[in-house]
Amino acid sequence: MAAYSLEEQEKIDGLRAWWNKFGTVLVILLTVALFAMGGMKAWEYYQQKQAYQAADLYVLLQQIQASDDATKINDAAQLVMAGYPSSGYASRAAFITAQADEKNGNAKRALESLQWVVDHAKESSLRDLARLRIAGILLDEEKYDEALRAISVPHGDNFSGLYLDRKGDILVANHKFSEARLSYQEAIEKLNKTNNYYNIVQMKLDALGEVE
Repeated sequence: MAAYSLEEQEKIDGLRAWWNKFGTVLVILLTVALFAMGGMKAWEYYQQKQAYQAADLYVLLQQIQASDDATKINDAAQLVMAGYPSSGYASRAAFITAQADEKNGNAKRALESLQWVVDHAKESSLRDLARLRIAGILLDEEKYDEALRAISVPHGDNFSGLYLDRKGDILVANHKFSEARLSYQEAIEKLNKTNNYYNIVQMKLDALGEVE
């Protein structure tokens, strides 16, 4: 057995005492840390796998979209929306099925899909776009008050011109021409003059003329 000096022996005894006191806790903490690292890797793998599966289903949805069969499109979209609601593909799938339903006259289901985007989309721009589309459907159904409520919410600056333009459309349909002119004028001020949509809104404003 190796001989230790008094100083070395004191250090050894001190380390032994520390280990007896804290060693078990340290082992537990290290074990937990290792499991946590493994758990993080497992979670990352799970998320990656989910993203791949969502992407595959979205590609399938795009292929089915070409058929113009609203029922098949809705069924495929629901697989993405229900199975992978937190993925970016889910909201885009909802837009696809809403478009198909609008085209085939199923406004009720289209509104449900767009509302799903409002309720679940992580990207604010998608929520803003969904509200704009909702207002358009409600406008077509002559539900003017509901349409106005749909866009009377905070939204991104990039959508300000579009929201004001849609508001003008709703007001025109409801024969509120003076308010519509103000809304179109505000929309023009928000839109970039190089944007083709700027000219469309200007045409709407000009078309109102002196209509009362």
